[in-house]
Amino acid sequence: MKAITQDRYGSPDELSLRESAKPVPTGGQVLVRVRAVSLNAYDWHLLRGDPYLSRLAFGVRRPRQRIPGRDFAGVVEAVGADVSRLRPGDEVFGEADGAFAEYVCAPDDAVETKPAGLSFEQAAALPLAGNTALMGLRDAAPPLAGARVLVNGASGGVGTFAVQIAKAFGAEVTGVCSARNTDLVRSLGADHVIDYTTVDFTRTGRRHDVVLDLVGNHSLTAFRRALTPKGTLVLSGGGVFEGGSLFGPMSLILRGPALSPFVGQRIVRLTATRCAENLATLRELVESGKVMPVVDRTYASLSEVPEALRHLEVEHARAKIVVTV
Repeated sequence: MKAITQDRYGSPDELSLRESAKPVPTGGQVLVRVRAVSLNAYDWHLLRGDPYLSRLAFGVRRPRQRIPGRDFAGVVEAVGADVSRLRPGDEVFGEADGAFAEYVCAPDDAVETKPAGLSFEQAAALPLAGNTALMGLRDAAPPLAGARVLVNGASGGVGTFAVQIAKAFGAEVTGVCSARNTDLVRSLGADHVIDYTTVDFTRTGRRHDVVLDLVGNHSLTAFRRALTPKGTLVLSGGGVFEGGSLFGPMSLILRGPALSPFVGQRIVRLTATRCAENLATLRELVESGKVMPVVDRTYASLSEVPEALRHLEVEHARAKIVVTV
């Protein structure tokens, strides 16, 4: 099979399209013929090995995962002996390492049936970003019905899902983004939109029950100013940034929960985990018309993954970038 491979950290120039061995599913795995993949900030961090502390997980000297990529949609080709929920021919979407390839093996519990009515490209945009938004709001935050929720980074991959999910759960939503993306964020259902280039939401005097931070561009003190006295700050690490640092936005994530026991507000580190149940919830939200993936740009083949990553890095693309396989 053809796959994008990465032998060392660096720029998109380190990525190559090569022939690789087709994986074979074992036990609780499914083999998926990939039809589309999407890019995430996670892929940029793995490409660059940045922040440097992340290399403890990715691989100290070189990436442990030779084939990058995480989000995919496609058709089940084969299943392991322990899989009964899915069968060959099923159209699915999911999240697994090694997705930038013609085939990927994924754990059964990281794959779900594709939402009806979505193309493979739209479905590939759902897994990591949608799951992160879902867990950041439904699980890490208090009940959202009637709550005032602010999404910092509302036009990004996770942010576009977060705005829609918060509205679906009955929240009053404020989205923070740049001027060029205000119309997009309003179209997703945000009740209020703040252009961060002209207004600092931490200094407006308006307080929120939940702040979901997807950028990491303010101090803990500033974020807390934007919260009610018993509000919740959910820290999700930030996306693509300048790079070249030891901790990057991880510094905020490490310090926030340590401060939480000493203040009235809750400060939560979001850890999104893959699971089919969450993917099923996302499918239901899509099929009910409450959530729709937003695709910024689509590339036509695996060979264009390096160029797609350059766009993600340089243009700070809004919503999701997708590659057809």
